[in-house]
Amino acid sequence: MTPTSQRDIAPPSNLSPLSCDVLVVGGGINGAGIARDLAGRGLKVLLCEQDDLARHTSSSSTKLIHGGLRYLEYYEFSLVRKALAERERLLRSAPHIMWPLRFVMPHDPSMRPVWMVRIGLFLYDHLAKREWLPASTTVDLRRHAVGAPLKPVYTQGFVYSDGWVDDARLVVLNAVDAAARGATILTRTRCERVERNAGGGWRATLQPAGGPPIDVSARALVNAAGPWTGEFLRDRAQVQSARALRLVKGSHIVVKKLFDHDHAYIFQNPDKRIIFAIPYEGDFTLIGTTDVEIDGAPDSARIDADETAYLCEQASRYFARPVLPADVVWAYSGVRPLLDDASGDASAVTRDYLLEFDDAPAAGPPQGAAAPLLSVWGGKITTFRKLAEEAADALVQRLGEQRPAWTAPALLPGGDLSAWIGAPQRPDTDIARFIAELARRHPALPAALLARWARAYGSRVDQLLNDRPLGAEVAPGLFEVELHYLHQQEWARSADDVLWRRSKLGLHYSAAQRQQVADWWAVHHPETLETMQLSALPSPCN
Repeated sequence: MTPTSQRDIAPPSNLSPLSCDVLVVGGGINGAGIARDLAGRGLKVLLCEQDDLARHTSSSSTKLIHGGLRYLEYYEFSLVRKALAERERLLRSAPHIMWPLRFVMPHDPSMRPVWMVRIGLFLYDHLAKREWLPASTTVDLRRHAVGAPLKPVYTQGFVYSDGWVDDARLVVLNAVDAAARGATILTRTRCERVERNAGGGWRATLQPAGGPPIDVSARALVNAAGPWTGEFLRDRAQVQSARALRLVKGSHIVVKKLFDHDHAYIFQNPDKRIIFAIPYEGDFTLIGTTDVEIDGAPDSARIDADETAYLCEQASRYFARPVLPADVVWAYSGVRPLLDDASGDASAVTRDYLLEFDDAPAAGPPQGAAAPLLSVWGGKITTFRKLAEEAADALVQRLGEQRPAWTAPALLPGGDLSAWIGAPQRPDTDIARFIAELARRHPALPAALLARWARAYGSRVDQLLNDRPLGAEVAPGLFEVELHYLHQQEWARSADDVLWRRSKLGLHYSAAQRQQVADWWAVHHPETLETMQLSALPSPCN
């Protein structure tokens, strides 16, 4: 099914407004998850996003599906339990974009005593049910491969399980599923103004980039604007809330890979924070994150020299080979919209979420007409499905509907591999079997290409391989058939969308190769071309 686009639905100015049950503002993980859940319950949903899907916070995470081991120190037991309960459920739902990952914590006696770490890991293993992820254990770093990259002073370590996710693709797949269930997804479309109708519900004015305004009427409104949640309430909905967000910048650096094994590291720092060092994109190591509170515009957040130095310094405390700022080939920053809980330290601010309703009736007759407004405050990527389910439960109740929850056992698009490999077993072995079967059925195609497609698209790879020619190879391993697919099926509207969110090919390409993709896009999809500042992008692999 081709996703609904602006050109499909934009009405002439003389027609009545578009109508829907729920208008969702915000195309990050929470907005996309809520739109998917509601559409699956049979409601008519419209989602608008002012930029690309996952353009901001939801593509700038540490890319982990995890309970949050360090949150135990802040007594966030409820949050950790909720996240751990979601962990295996998410890994099963999309084994192509999420997979288990083992984490190594080298023990530093000056940080936390062994007994404290053991208690924390025991709780982490038992706060929620585990079906197939292995429990934590200890490891002799002098004899195990995970100790080889570390300084010899670290002789003992702890190993535990969590998961990895391609965060931007997770958002896109939620939107794809929402569209397949009838939702309309509008990217590059800003919600300029909303107001309650006298007869109940909401009236909104949407402004697509380069197109005429779109009027929308909706029975309910969801404010999932992430870092802009408070601003949207105040400036566009004219609603006052006692809630507030703390905007915390988290920055990450990427360097050439520092180790050859498949485990990740969690390092304890003297400031009581932690950082991760994670295998990334085959050839790299991802190191992050920082916690820096900001006051400026969320979309202007960039990593600064102090953050880069901090990440390099803390990583170098553990790795035998120092990590230097000159080693950084790429860096990114995201702004986490955290619910203000009056914590003094940005690292201690809760990662839990709050769903807040404003159920004020519309002005004018008939008095008491319903116009529910739901605002999403805070949250973390691991709990997005649960957040969406709770939001949808509350919304359908307020709208007088009987629509049961459905997402807990559901698979995301591409996650059902049974037509290729038979009955599912474990997500990690299922995806390995799928890649092997894909290679067996298509021996003429490069193995590296098929492996990347398997990870990106799962069983939806059929739509790329359905007796279509690959077309020209626009850049190494990137063929025209994939670019057309991303434009038609995943709302890609620029080379930037393809290179840095639908994939991370931009990290592997030179500046000239990235320009080749931009040039192809300008010729084949000129109506969606955005101005790209390619000179500002790194060139790690010339």
